Amino acid sequence: MQKRKAYRIAILGILMAIIFVQSLVPFLGFIPTGFINITIIHITVIVAAIVLGPKDGAIVGLVWGLGTMVRAFTSPTSIIDTTVFTNPIVAVLPRIIVGLVAGYVYLALKNRFKKRMVSMGIAAALGSLTNTLLVLGLMRVMYASALSQAYTTQTDLLNKLLLIIVGTNGIPEMIAAIIIAPAISAAILKANKFLD
Repeated sequence: MQKRKAYRIAILGILMAIIFVQSLVPFLGFIPTGFINITIIHITVIVAAIVLGPKDGAIVGLVWGLGTMVRAFTSPTSIIDTTVFTNPIVAVLPRIIVGLVAGYVYLALKNRFKKRMVSMGIAAALGSLTNTLLVLGLMRVMYASALSQAYTTQTDLLNKLLLIIVGTNGIPEMIAAIIIAPAISAAILKANKFLD
């Protein structure tokens, strides 16, 4: 029991360190495009949620959110970072919820399929989708006029623009999560009998 707890804490610490570095270093956790960042950092949160559970997934998501805020304050990489991602409701809350959603979906489905990779893939897809929809939805609700100015579009066309972002960023992010998160999670779980 003590070994299991120590191992879980070690894995949590490693994933938190990885997420913090990914939050602050471009191309490790996100790809800056100038327009909006394509996120790959959510994969680490999803892995934490699958391997360690929803609570630890939420903790790693919290570290991601805090890292997002630090980056927005210190070295913004897109035209909306300082406006949007300095707000913890947009920068932190969705990231915590990603860990919760991915973790609880995996727990609910892990014994329903012959292969757990299917459950992991569904958890990864829903975790990724949670991030995209919550961040863009909160941006739309809280910063409609600032987004319209930043992207030089009319407010009534903003919904179309956000749908384009879902298609160009959200779908590739979800596909990456479906492929990468289960592979990493399965390897971690297979390597250690203390988890799962």
